Amino acid sequence: MDAIFLQFLNGLDKGGAYALIALGLTLVFGTLGVVNFAHGALFMLGAFCAVTVRKILTLEMIATDPEKVTAWGTPLEIRTPYVEAWFGDFGSFMVDYSVPFSILLAIPVMLVIGIVMERGLIKHFYRRPHAEQILVTFGLAIVLQEIIKHYFGANPIPQPMPSVVGGAADIGAAMGMDPNVIVYPWWRLIYFAFSVVVIGAVFAFLQFTTFGMVVRAGMADRETVGLIGIDIDKRFTAMFGLAAVVAGMAGVMYTPLLPPDYHLGMDFLVLSFVVVVVGGMGSLPGAVAAGFLLGILQSLASMTEIKAIIPGIDQIIIYLVAVIILLVRPRGLLGRRGVMES
Repeated sequence: MDAIFLQFLNGLDKGGAYALIALGLTLVFGTLGVVNFAHGALFMLGAFCAVTVRKILTLEMIATDPEKVTAWGTPLEIRTPYVEAWFGDFGSFMVDYSVPFSILLAIPVMLVIGIVMERGLIKHFYRRPHAEQILVTFGLAIVLQEIIKHYFGANPIPQPMPSVVGGAADIGAAMGMDPNVIVYPWWRLIYFAFSVVVIGAVFAFLQFTTFGMVVRAGMADRETVGLIGIDIDKRFTAMFGLAAVVAGMAGVMYTPLLPPDYHLGMDFLVLSFVVVVVGGMGSLPGAVAAGFLLGILQSLASMTEIKAIIPGIDQIIIYLVAVIILLVRPRGLLGRRGVMES
């Protein structure tokens, strides 16, 4: 039972990543009707915002100490990050918390990237077949990942989490069990909490703000909203930017769990698109529910006992569940009638 509970927790943070990316995919599809295969690349770009901030914060000034010498008799070099030299303890704090600080860069950068992508490319494919949308956005994703590969290299770049949360939480003791029976990394718990907060904020924005209400009305009947004098196109552009921001923040916070590389977006895109289809194309609650459901199932299927019975089940469980659900319910778990079925 302890092992099952730990795998359940693993599934929650993995499902959080799936849900955040799927949420952005669904926002774009529900508002613009575009199947955006470049959305995984936005997750990757967010991750590399964290890499960039870390590189900037760890730029070093080099000084020599004439009183200390190396084994070769040369003055000893002392390397100090500029931010530590300029800001002292606060500079050290910034270096240690580089991942959370990266969100401050990722939000405006991803917002601009999302708006430019929508205005410069996506808007020309609103009324084109989905096959053309997939080809164009998939090509854009390849271009973006090759740009990242050129500037950052092909190897994964590890990003350290803040030292204060580098350990594990004794969940068993908190639940009244024996100490050290169930321990779980702090950062995975933080990522799960972060995903819940972001998802809740997006739903609250859409549900309780005038802007969000207009967007939801536009998703249901775009023409009628336009006829009453509301410029729905500008609001949909803003939603594309919001989807990019959500994907970018998800990528930033995931870097301590999985060192980012140039094909990170493709790795998550396929799984997240399956999540969207299972949840129901255009359904935001469906995307979130399917993200956590499939994340938990994939994590449970990776248990040694399960793989001993069905080898490789952890690699196919998501697709197997997707096939079963779509056979029984072609529109997905919470999909609207007519979107995924004739």
